[in-house]
Amino acid sequence: MKTRSFARWLSTLCVATLLMARAASAADVHVMISAGFFGVYSELGPAFERTSGHRLVTTRGPSMGDSPEAIPARLARGEPADVVILDGGAADELARRGLVRADSKVELARSLIGMVVRAGAAKPDIGSVEALRSTLLAAKSVAYSDSGSGTYLSTALFPKLGVAEQIAGKSRKVRGPPSGEPVAAVVARGEAEIGFQQVSELIHVPGIAFVGTIPAEVQPTTFFAGALTPSARQPEAASALIRFLASPEAAPVISRAGLMPLAGR
Repeated sequence: MKTRSFARWLSTLCVATLLMARAASAADVHVMISAGFFGVYSELGPAFERTSGHRLVTTRGPSMGDSPEAIPARLARGEPADVVILDGGAADELARRGLVRADSKVELARSLIGMVVRAGAAKPDIGSVEALRSTLLAAKSVAYSDSGSGTYLSTALFPKLGVAEQIAGKSRKVRGPPSGEPVAAVVARGEAEIGFQQVSELIHVPGIAFVGTIPAEVQPTTFFAGALTPSARQPEAASALIRFLASPEAAPVISRAGLMPLAGR
């Protein structure tokens, strides 16, 4: 009896020791993330917390743009972050500014720009560059985001198509989360006839119809990436999060979100 009691006590002690060791190694990981990858992160984050014992402390903001909520603005004013997850091009720019570690960048998924209309509306043709141009000119109103995709559209694509001046008066830049909303929400309310954004930010919004992605000839090569900040207080835990999001096991969640997985490519 005494032997069995001692064995139970020893087993309990071992479990308690393991739990204490895990608690001691658990960390608060501060994450800054843009909207395009947030759907994946919000689904996989709880699994990471359960398996690692770490706690994710999340701040949202656009990858770029002039919003005070944008990730570059947050980092520049010293808001805490161990890891950022955002447009890969924006990550490269942050690395040039010394706000993220260039050697820590890991691409997580490829993202495409798509277009939506209000549910029940006719779907315009955007199957070719010329069709896209005609659709932009014919639309009564156009909405795009204040982050990466919208920056590309307004500064590169619209001028390239020769429509920038013609659509300037009917275009609207939409501020995204956390204080704003997806472009698709504006379209769903009928405040814009057509809207453009990363597919992952469009397809799960109710009240819209997804038209498709813009033609490959004018589709930018956009990846979402994770990177550590130079001031990261929990670099090991932050690196573990990036590896978790880049793993083959994350691929089905990434696909459901409207992104293209890179694991195993």
